[in-house]
Amino acid sequence: MASVWISGAGMTPFGRRTQSLPDLMADAARAALTASGIEVPDAIVVATMNPEEFLGEGNFASRIATHLGFAYVPAIRVETATSSGAAAIFAGFTAVASGTARAVLVVGGERMTHLPTPRVSEIIGRSIDPYERSYGATMPALAGLITRALMARSGLSAREISQVAVKNHANAVRNPYAHFRAPVALAAVMASRLVADPLRLFHCCPISDGAAALVLTASRAAVRIAGIGQGTDALAVRHRQELTSFRATQAAAKAAFAMAGFGADRVEVAEVHDAFTPFELIALEDTGLFPPGAAGRATLDGETALDGRLPVNPSGGLKARGHPLGATGIAQVVELVWQLTGQAADRQVSAHVGLAQSIGGLATNNFVTLVEAA
Repeated sequence: MASVWISGAGMTPFGRRTQSLPDLMADAARAALTASGIEVPDAIVVATMNPEEFLGEGNFASRIATHLGFAYVPAIRVETATSSGAAAIFAGFTAVASGTARAVLVVGGERMTHLPTPRVSEIIGRSIDPYERSYGATMPALAGLITRALMARSGLSAREISQVAVKNHANAVRNPYAHFRAPVALAAVMASRLVADPLRLFHCCPISDGAAALVLTASRAAVRIAGIGQGTDALAVRHRQELTSFRATQAAAKAAFAMAGFGADRVEVAEVHDAFTPFELIALEDTGLFPPGAAGRATLDGETALDGRLPVNPSGGLKARGHPLGATGIAQVVELVWQLTGQAADRQVSAHVGLAQSIGGLATNNFVTLVEAA
């Protein structure tokens, strides 16, 4: 299998954006292509979760390719709910690794803030099991159920899941691309309104617009994809063998580390899927970055802070950088590329190996990507 390199990375600021999604994607794509020095890619992989409902548009891969001026470049769209961006990287990686293409543009994004919040929540909620949904289950409700079970099993406290939000907002203050660039106090997080017991408003990520892009190449560049893995689980939460950890992440991490030929001890910075703050703690243990039951305490002790032993979500994470569904998995790797190449400005950490973990739906289709400085 050929090595796959990341020769360019770009993204737009996340938040409430007035630009169209094609324009946002074009901005991110052009930034990545310029950074790579490649004018025309061999192929394009587009990630969006649901432009049909969010925008009323379909055939979106061709839409974006044409908008970019690449109507004659083969383009496909990839969708795995909220991990669509990571799935697009996986698809682009396989194209380059197999020799099908030498340069692949991977671009993802979503535009959602123009719709009412209940409508956005309903569209996102379609990614969970229809039977559970028919009984009133929503994404926050199931996340709350998992969090309550986690607290009962492991002794995790509200203080620990709240500190994740405090840390990630503090990081986002330093990130000009972040949706939220103001710090939050622990007391404010714990006093914010209840969304789905025990989850409160500041435990949940925002609805965001934005786009991110990477150029993957067969030619050597500054950062290499050392390993990548996909893991899946039953769509219905009631059919899971385990409620308080995610099999899909564990399987993806195992595959990624096996491909890379090294273990979690080599990882020096991580971007993980914290759509709900306890999911960050679950991810850190599922990927092997912390032992079972240790991530909460480590977060309180500052081990995952920007100046800690293992900085986690230096971008601000989904919680504060934002979560434009199709862009998120790509944005995580963009951040890692910038960290590994010294381009992260005020949030720069010292790292040569990074890990990105992305969740699709309610941990149904997850990805782990390992990147390494050349």
